[in-house]
Amino acid sequence: MYRERLLTTEVASAPAQRLQAALLDYHDFRYQPVPSALDYSLTQLSQWQTERLKRTHADLYQHPHYASGLTFLLSDLYQPTRLTRRDDDIDRVFPKLVKWVPDDLLNTLAGLVELNLVTRQLDLAMAARLSTHRQLDEHHWCAAYRDCQQISAREQQLLLVSEVGLQLDRYVSKRSIGWLLAMTEGAADLAGLQDLHDFLHRGYRAFRGMDNVPALINLLVVRERRIMQQVLAGHLQPLQLREQLLTIQETGGTPGQA
Repeated sequence: MYRERLLTTEVASAPAQRLQAALLDYHDFRYQPVPSALDYSLTQLSQWQTERLKRTHADLYQHPHYASGLTFLLSDLYQPTRLTRRDDDIDRVFPKLVKWVPDDLLNTLAGLVELNLVTRQLDLAMAARLSTHRQLDEHHWCAAYRDCQQISAREQQLLLVSEVGLQLDRYVSKRSIGWLLAMTEGAADLAGLQDLHDFLHRGYRAFRGMDNVPALINLLVVRERRIMQQVLAGHLQPLQLREQLLTIQETGGTPGQA
């Protein structure tokens, strides 16, 4: 829809160029036709993976300081559940973003776009292999995961979760961000940027309620990388983690008292 605007906007800095390239790639992916036969498989896969993440990280979901933050990390960053107007919003305001937004924030937005793209590419590849199964279970999911063999893409996904999560945490620590989001809510509505503004505000509220976000993100990445390794190795219980990985101890920090 806004591809020409993305393509013709002049950019100078490396972060702006990174964001432009990421948005173009993501735009092309979002607007390519997806076989209708995969609709059910994609929906089923998204629901199953969301529930799997909740089971794997159940202890953190139950922690009063991390429930909302973890929901944001896993639903908006690691396993986004659907395409939203937010994606078109970023395309539409790209010329203004590169003109007014600092480079460090442009870099964060680029990482977010890249993360959304790689996640959706991985899901599409999985859905194609699961399209013959009306009921998705652990056995079918693990088999499809191994068949795809997209190890580098899954490593990139984890690295981007860490990069974007840590950068968002740094922004939240700045008091001016909360004030700015509150002051711009009306303007966002008038400009048709409600979805993008809501995403930023939800992220702000989620991260403001957490302590030691770096330790939490590191734990999530450690756990998810171990799950990946066990699935690829054909482990008998690939979605189960050993006792030591069910705590924060291996991350080198503690995200608060339980």
